[in-house]
Amino acid sequence: MIPTTRRTVVRTGTALALAATSLVPPLADAAQASWTLASGYPADLFHTVNLRQFVDDVNARTRGALAIDLRPDNSAAKLSEIAAKVRAGDLAAGEVLLSTLAGEARIAGADTIPFIVDSYGDARRFWSAQRPVLQEALERRGLVVLYAVPWPAQGLFTASPVRSLADLKGTRMRTYNPSTVRITQLVGATPVDVPTQGIHQALQERRVDAMFTSPATGVDARVWDSPVKHFYSLRGWYPKNVVIAHRAKWMALPEPVRQAVQAAAAAAEQRGWAASEAASAAAVAELARNGIRIETPEPELRRALRRLGEHFSVEYLRETGAEGNRVLIPYFAGDNGAPATAKSP
Repeated sequence: MIPTTRRTVVRTGTALALAATSLVPPLADAAQASWTLASGYPADLFHTVNLRQFVDDVNARTRGALAIDLRPDNSAAKLSEIAAKVRAGDLAAGEVLLSTLAGEARIAGADTIPFIVDSYGDARRFWSAQRPVLQEALERRGLVVLYAVPWPAQGLFTASPVRSLADLKGTRMRTYNPSTVRITQLVGATPVDVPTQGIHQALQERRVDAMFTSPATGVDARVWDSPVKHFYSLRGWYPKNVVIAHRAKWMALPEPVRQAVQAAAAAAEQRGWAASEAASAAAVAELARNGIRIETPEPELRRALRRLGEHFSVEYLRETGAEGNRVLIPYFAGDNGAPATAKSP
């Protein structure tokens, strides 16, 4: 699950310099526009730090022609309300968890397909295939994609060692969306719905003894204070945050301003992916320092999870048809800008 706090491990003050030199025509004569950009995440989270740099970069590149007011930590709207408010034009832009847009565009739900992406490199290739299809779908609903950045990959926390999926049978597994419920059903575990902020208590009360989530969530939940003692770095899936804008407000900007924002967005995406990878490594190190055993999954477990991923992919293609094919077929074939990478056995 995606955590809403990261104060303990993913605080980052990266000193990467902003590209203040505009790559587009002079903007001195452009009328100034003002946007509010809403985020539901705290100011010190790596996603929000990156978002702040994006806002500063837009100001530099547009030379003040577009002023963006960043409002993090649910201060402009609750995280669950941001997408609807951007679509309605009440907000010019916002940052949301991409999979929550599946109601707007089914292809956004591809982020929840587990065990088909095995690295940040794979996740980049997947985003390259997903983005153009997503953009088309969201434009029909009045939204524009600016950039996306992943969270650290989802791994497996358990109270007991796990060598195969059979070891998960009968466990009480924390769930938080339809995909994790389905995984729980397929492995024969008992689903226990627990929100992110309730993980620590659920572990303390022994209502949960296994869960798929990111290492950073494990740190936030202080899993080492519970019976959970193992973390398997399965790299199950890489859910992403996406920054979206109201299409009419976007199109109202002069073309040079839009070009400048796109350049800032491209820089933010590259910077954000690097920050995510660093946050993941920092979280795993913090878990180890506090006594959590960082485990290498057995080949049998890897193969079983790979088969689960194939099962989910088939189900997803049945639900989405041609739209899903436009993403998954190029991704698996390696036709979207990079060769397909070998999956772990």
